[in-house]
Formats: sequence, structure tokens, C-alpha cells
Amino acid sequence: MTKTTQRWLANKKRKIERRLAEVEGGREPRGPGPELAARNIRYEVADRTQAITAGGIGAMHVLADRVGLTEALDTRLSILKRRRPYSEADHVLNIAYNALAGGHVLDDIEVRRKDVAFLDALGARTIPDPTTAGDFCRRFDVGQIHALMEIVNEVRLGVWRKQPAAFFEGPARLDADGSIVATTGECKQGMDMSYKGVWGYHPLAITLHNTGEVLYIVNRGGNRPSQEGAPEYFARGVELLRRAGWKDILLRGDTAFSQTAHFDRWHDDGVRFVFGYDAHKSMVERAEDIDGGDYRELCRKADEVFEGLERAKQPRVKDAIIAERGYLNLRLEREDVADFDHRPNKTRHTYRIVVVKKTIVEERGQRCLAQRYRYFFYVTNDRSMTCDEVVREANQRCTQENLIDELKNGVRALRAPLNTLEANWAYMVIVSIAWSLKAWFAMTLPVSPRWRARHEADRERVLHMDFRTFVQRLMLVPAQILRTGRQLVYRFLAWRPDMPIFFRLLDAL
Repeated sequence: MTKTTQRWLANKKRKIERRLAEVEGGREPRGPGPELAARNIRYEVADRTQAITAGGIGAMHVLADRVGLTEALDTRLSILKRRRPYSEADHVLNIAYNALAGGHVLDDIEVRRKDVAFLDALGARTIPDPTTAGDFCRRFDVGQIHALMEIVNEVRLGVWRKQPAAFFEGPARLDADGSIVATTGECKQGMDMSYKGVWGYHPLAITLHNTGEVLYIVNRGGNRPSQEGAPEYFARGVELLRRAGWKDILLRGDTAFSQTAHFDRWHDDGVRFVFGYDAHKSMVERAEDIDGGDYRELCRKADEVFEGLERAKQPRVKDAIIAERGYLNLRLEREDVADFDHRPNKTRHTYRIVVVKKTIVEERGQRCLAQRYRYFFYVTNDRSMTCDEVVREANQRCTQENLIDELKNGVRALRAPLNTLEANWAYMVIVSIAWSLKAWFAMTLPVSPRWRARHEADRERVLHMDFRTFVQRLMLVPAQILRTGRQLVYRFLAWRPDMPIFFRLLDAL
């Protein structure tokens, strides 16, 4: 960034720090009224000056262009017979930018469509209205949705290949899970009732744990099983990751995804996996037959971190209420792990089962009623990991639950605003591009050797940042829009603590 920008950022930072330091620890009030003392507020309108709230959108537009997303959508995605006037990239980026600019639903596009400053900021005469955006999604068939996902993944591949060698060290962890997308609509084609009695769709998400990116979204009716279609998309994901440069790939999923018919294929292909395994009667009997001396206590990662340290614990309010009212309380006493070999009926090879034996104490009030055991099983073809590491890998997959929640409530990609299964599927894939752009933002940030530790920490923080936080900190920065000479200028009108990161991205672009 330029010296002028550096001085501006440093000056703004000093001013706010000085202002906040003056009241640190409290000070005398300036009068009898509250601190929020603004009065006689007056509004005016600007005749010549125009500004937008989402000043970060220009950088995302440049990013989409630099990584090749815009060109790929226009040259490889065939949806429109004629462009009048919008291209495929216009439609796709219009919906994705709506999410990045703080929009929650398709109708929010109308706000930006009638914002002259926003249109000028993107160099557009106009953008598709919400009805046109919905109609574009309805034009997709299944083959075209797959084509869109592969186009985005090809662009993703280019971003990955620009990462340092350390990026490909360690395993690439590919996670799979389904999630119910509820709808109150009664005319949405392809929806069905889930096992929970909820009407809607049941999309499958294949995600890369390392970067939090969504590689594939597969929309299905609400009554479809969670694991349906997962092996096919696991295979696509493995191929993509190997083309990128990963040698070690680890598949993860809950018990629904331990599809034994595919174990041998994955094993022979050199792909590792860790899945939950059903605790059916025969497995529990085998776990109970293991000699007590073969079990050893499971050491959780948090226990390792705080081992030997004295920690002040907050009072357990819930436990006190349960004991006072005499409720039945199931308390986890300890966890032990062991392993044994097992060959499922549909496999030729023998695989490793890791069992977690949880000791549960039943209490009512101050009385201990009984002690019982619960068993949890995990299956893997990796014999080099310890039992603790297998359990840790399986539990770490729960991070995908947070990612799916981000897709639902942060980006709001896992929604069903349209009237057919394919249209909603296309909508999910298009809006999820906003999440991918956030990840590419982080991975494009340059790392200076002099400030390596800080710059790498910034990359990780942005990469794992909640979408709402990303939008608030780096997108929703008010900016004046100017045309000077042949340049389109975004002039920031406010300072944010993370703006140095933003300008480092601009330097990289």
C-alpha cells in the first residue's frame, strides 16, 4: 500500500485509541444526561457526492476477475440463449454479491439495483432484478448445476496451486453431512417430509476441512437418507484434491456415511477414512468382551493443554438446580478407548474399530443410583494413528456442523426461496460462491517474510472468520464512488481495525 494510505490508517488508529483510552477505567460524566447525548439531529441530501455502504465489494469484484471466475462463468457455463443484456457471470455474481453486501434474500437485490452509487461502483448500467435472478436459477437442469460446481472448483484449483508448499502438508480432510432445509411453502416441487416430520429439502454438503470451502452441494428431497450420493461426490472431491497436489486424503463422516460396500475401493485407492460406526448388538458384545486391562483412559485435547494447571471454575448453576430439585442426572465419569479388528460383510479387507467406552453415573439429588456404560464406535483403515487420534479426527468433523450453520444462517445459501428442486439447488450453489470468495480473499493475502507470523495469523483469522463478521469488518465499509480520468475510485469514508488486511489484498491483486 502507498505511504499516504499507511499514514491514513495509522492516524485513524491513533485517534480512536486515544479517544477510547480517555475513558478507560471510567471517568466522571460530562453532564446529568446519558453519554449518548446527540440532539438536534438534522438530515441533508448530497447532490453530487455518492457513496455506498459496501465499500469492500469492489475488491471482491476484482478478486473474482483475477482468479478467473468471471471469464470461466462466461465461457463455460451455457444457460442463456441470448444475453439481453446480462451474461451468465452477471447473473451469478449478482446473487453472490448480494450476500457479500449484507443481503439476506433475493428481494434485497432490488435495494442495490436502485442504488446509483452501487451500480457505478461495479461499472454497470443496471443489474438483474430479483424476479430475473429467480428466473435465471429456474433455467438450470441437473447437468448445468454440476457444470457450475465444476467451473467453480476449477477456479478453486487455481487458487490452491498458488499457495506455498506447506499448504499441502498433512492430510486433506474431506467431510460429508446432510442438513434439513425447512420450508413452509406448499407448492415447491421436489420437497418431501423428513424423518423429523419437517417439510423441505435435504442437501448434502461435501466440504474441505482445511480451508472450510464447500466443494459440492447436492440438493435432494427431504425424505432422502443423509448418505445418499456421498460416494460419488467423495470420488469427485478426491480427484480434485489430488490434482491440486495433496497426497494424503482423509474422508470423514458420521455413522450414516460408513458405507461398507465402498471401503475396499477407498482403501485400495490409498484414501484413508474415519467414520462413525453403528453400535449394534454384536459390536457392543465385542466391546464388552474386551479385557478391562486393554482399555486405557481417553485423553481429550483440552485435558492435555491444561494438564498440571490450576483453573478457577465457574459455579455449575445447572448441576445445582438438578441436585436441588431431585432430577435424574446422567454424569460422564470417564472415557476409555480400545480397538479391535473387524471385517464387515461387504468387504474383503479387515478394518480397525476403535471403541470409546463411556462410564455414566446416574444420580438423583445427592444419591448415586447406578453406573452404566455406553459404547461409541469408529471405523478406519489407518493403523498408524493412536486410538486417541482416531477419536479426535472423528470428533473434529463436528466443525462441519458449524460450517453448515454458516451456510444456513450466515451466507444463507442453504435456503429454498424458489419453486423447484433444481432451481433451489442452483440458488444454493450460486450463493455459496460468496463463501468461497471469502476463503479466496484469505488465501490471496500476501505473506511478507519480515512479518510472517502476523500475516499468517491474519490469513488464518480471515479464513475461519464467521461470514457475518467478515461482512461487517471488511465489506460494509462506507466508500465514496468517484470517476477520475479512466479510473473508478473507491474513497473510504470510515476506518476499521482490519483495513490493513484489506489493503494488503489490494496490493496482491
